[in-house]
Amino acid sequence: MQILRAPIAISLAAAALGLAACGSSSSESSSTTTAAPATTTSTTTAASAEGEKVFASNCATCHTLAAAGSNGKVGPNLDSIAPDEARVKAIVVNGRGGMPAFADVLTEAQIDEVSAYVADSAGK
Repeated sequence: MQILRAPIAISLAAAALGLAACGSSSSESSSTTTAAPATTTSTTTAASAEGEKVFASNCATCHTLAAAGSNGKVGPNLDSIAPDEARVKAIVVNGRGGMPAFADVLTEAQIDEVSAYVADSAGK
């Protein structure tokens, strides 16, 4: 079991480092924007557009994500690790490794939007 934990821990640390090192201190947001549940196509499209905007202004300089047209080399390649939404959200909120926490930079809605966007877009 210990042998298997090391590669997983290294992968998670690399992912966190990449997510932590990227972003900007820009906290532009619209207080009227809310994230709707991704249950319909139109809602998903609207949420994806908002998530893509948040990604472009906070994550793209550090991370590679083909759907966003980003080629960041500081953080992990999100297409390669294809994290799920819960993993992205936890790392964005809390930071990890070299990546700072964005809980004080992004609104809760923006965190939800970017987490869903990355999870839905990575590896596709």
